[in-house]
Amino acid sequence: MQESATQKTPQSHAVPPQDRVPRGQKIAYGLGTFHDMWGHWLYPNLGFQVFNIFLGVAPWLVGFALFFNRVFDAISDPLFGWISDNTRTRWGRRRPFILVGGILAGIALPFLLAVTPGWGSTHLNLGLHWDLNFFGWFNWAVDLRNLDISNYFWFMIGSSAFYLPIMSCINMPYNSLGQEMTPDYNERTSVWSYRNAVQKIPELGLFFAAQFMTMSIWVGATGGNVFQRIGQLFTSGEGWKAAPDGTKPNILLGAQVYCSVLGLLMIVGAIVMFFVLRERYYGQVVARKQEKIKLKDTIYLTLKCKPFRMQLLMKMPYAMGTSMVGALGYYDTIYYVCKGDNAAGAVWNFSMGISGMVLGLCGIPVYAFIANRLGKRGGIMAVLGTAIAVFVGTWWFYNPNHPWMQPLASGFIAFTGAGFWMLDGAIGADVIDYDELETGKRREGAFTACGSWIMKVGMAIGALASGLILSATGFDAALGGNQTPNTIFMIRLLLAAVPIVGILLALVMIYYFPLTPAKMAEIRTQLEARRGKV
Repeated sequence: MQESATQKTPQSHAVPPQDRVPRGQKIAYGLGTFHDMWGHWLYPNLGFQVFNIFLGVAPWLVGFALFFNRVFDAISDPLFGWISDNTRTRWGRRRPFILVGGILAGIALPFLLAVTPGWGSTHLNLGLHWDLNFFGWFNWAVDLRNLDISNYFWFMIGSSAFYLPIMSCINMPYNSLGQEMTPDYNERTSVWSYRNAVQKIPELGLFFAAQFMTMSIWVGATGGNVFQRIGQLFTSGEGWKAAPDGTKPNILLGAQVYCSVLGLLMIVGAIVMFFVLRERYYGQVVARKQEKIKLKDTIYLTLKCKPFRMQLLMKMPYAMGTSMVGALGYYDTIYYVCKGDNAAGAVWNFSMGISGMVLGLCGIPVYAFIANRLGKRGGIMAVLGTAIAVFVGTWWFYNPNHPWMQPLASGFIAFTGAGFWMLDGAIGADVIDYDELETGKRREGAFTACGSWIMKVGMAIGALASGLILSATGFDAALGGNQTPNTIFMIRLLLAAVPIVGILLALVMIYYFPLTPAKMAEIRTQLEARRGKV
């Protein structure tokens, strides 16, 4: 019989001083979210805004490009997780990769958009054709006999293949380090609460991207006058205003400038993390006692850990469900609420980002409090129950008669999302303790890489599905604000329905998760008896 999530345990007391992580290190650890948010999650947003809306690439092609984007991640992540676990240096096994990978990721970020208008297309004939009809709600004709594949599609594939291994170089060691900063059950929640609080800053950067790219300063901007336009941003407030109706800002150039600025901030963050963070388990447990880990252990043996499998089955449907409709929220704003006005939609999108930052910050202490009282399992169940209500509410939050309600949608989604990912990260450290008891090894890199591999395959499917879903709704960028009523209806319906299905599946898995506070107290006692305290 399972232990109650409300059971009082030895872990409910205050965190012992020796187990606490200094506040400065917690904040510094949060700087790694600049790389995670901008190196991983900015590109899917820019993929649709730059390549679909501005350059005219078909949404299903953008979806396929983002699918391969995640596939490249799934290949490089296990490699760097394994390398990091086996690295032995005077600076530890995580921090050198954070420094080098973080700097390279910042330098390379703008090159993901190193294109110019007018690249043309490649003609293909695959000899396939079919018609899809979904209960009469929409009809989708797929004709692969006479395809013109935009050359931007091939660039998206190639640039991702170059960039994402760089991101793996920092992301795998970075996330692994978060699992080994403290041995205390509740202090782990605190570490990840700080991480997710700092993450609200780069999340705001995600939302501001659309507004920045559609500012009036980019109307008539070209590569020849870009530095002049940048200078005007520092001398006049007019350039920061939304582009006037009837004008077409150079979204591509705005995105290139924006990514250059974000890349510089990523470089600074990597340097700070290298000098401030410490690897608690490295000197006493890893460098002295632990043998090298085989590459096959990174995937195969890691998946043999039952609590880890349950954690994956909990977060995969949640992540897939929310990522599959990630683009639909933006399109709902632009084409339903704002009737095709990109500039107005971008302004609202930034307002939604601010709402997400504020309410996301509010969600962190709320769900940390619940987890400290009910355990992490109880905390995540509270998150998921609230998230279902939020996604049901998106049907009413997106309203052209009351556009001010949109920020409530993004805000409450961020409120629950912050709680979910905070507690998922804290649970990951518990899973690794369980595995150390079973195997005698600290394999943070293996678990981070394996989890990332599984998740990113799922996210790749979600990214592919997002483009296919958008195409299946009948969306046509050439129609602007004149999309058909059925297209708008399907965008709104799927924005609410798809995440709810994933959340319900996640609820089932977390209900049976075995690592309660009492179980973790028992595991810690056994580990310290075996290899001493850290």
